[in-house]
Amino acid sequence: MEHIAALLLIIGCSDDLAQCQELPAPVPVFETAEECETEVPNAMGRFTGTHPQIFAQCIPVDPAMEEEDAELTWEVKPDGTLIASIGPSDVTVATNSHRTEQGYAGRD
Repeated sequence: MEHIAALLLIIGCSDDLAQCQELPAPVPVFETAEECETEVPNAMGRFTGTHPQIFAQCIPVDPAMEEEDAELTWEVKPDGTLIASIGPSDVTVATNSHRTEQGYAGRD
């Protein structure tokens, strides 16, 4: 099984950076960060003329996280800086292992 080491994120924005969206990368995942970095200029070139501002970034992926639910988050700052990361999903499941009949007092 091959491990993902980097994800290529491409973002297209309006001139004023008020409207941004993810764009489909031709090859979204890479086994090494170096392979990803090599693809950045080609990937950005695909979208030249489609969006006034284009940003691309290779995001490292922990191979151990490959089996977990992960969430990609990104933001384009007003100065044009793209900040992106991959981390565990924020979904939390709460359980109560001390459930008793008293907890259901309103159900007679």
